[in-house]
Amino acid sequence: MVQNQPAFKVAEVEVSYKSNYNITERPKINSSQDAYRLLMQHWQLDKIELLEQFKVILLNTSNRVLGIVDISVGGVSGTLVDPRIIFAVALKTNSSKLILSHNHPSGNLTPSEADKRLTQKLKEGGKLLDIEVCDHIIVTNYNYFSFADECMM
Repeated sequence: MVQNQPAFKVAEVEVSYKSNYNITERPKINSSQDAYRLLMQHWQLDKIELLEQFKVILLNTSNRVLGIVDISVGGVSGTLVDPRIIFAVALKTNSSKLILSHNHPSGNLTPSEADKRLTQKLKEGGKLLDIEVCDHIIVTNYNYFSFADECMM
């Protein structure tokens, strides 16, 4: 430090990862149906036909679930998704794979062009970080649409 120069104030950053559970006790995702069942256990079913929500299932290399994170809640016809938030959480949890998901309050399972663009954007971002985006699942109370099952990944 040069004399007579004021010190700059900067935040200290610390990264840690603590797992206080046996990973073999966590659910394993082997199919889009497994992911849908898990998502429906964690979705606010009283809001699934009211507000669009975006969630991400975080996975390790063996497809064991590390957690489900709520990314955003929007209105009836959409929600904003910030890729930086998704990848910040994925990196913090040491995730190797992600399954994206959101609901369509209308009940229509057809992905919009915005859904397709977002999926591609997140898939490309994941490649840069060696985090595989395995699927994007659109959910409703009664059914789901899987990008992976439809060969759209």
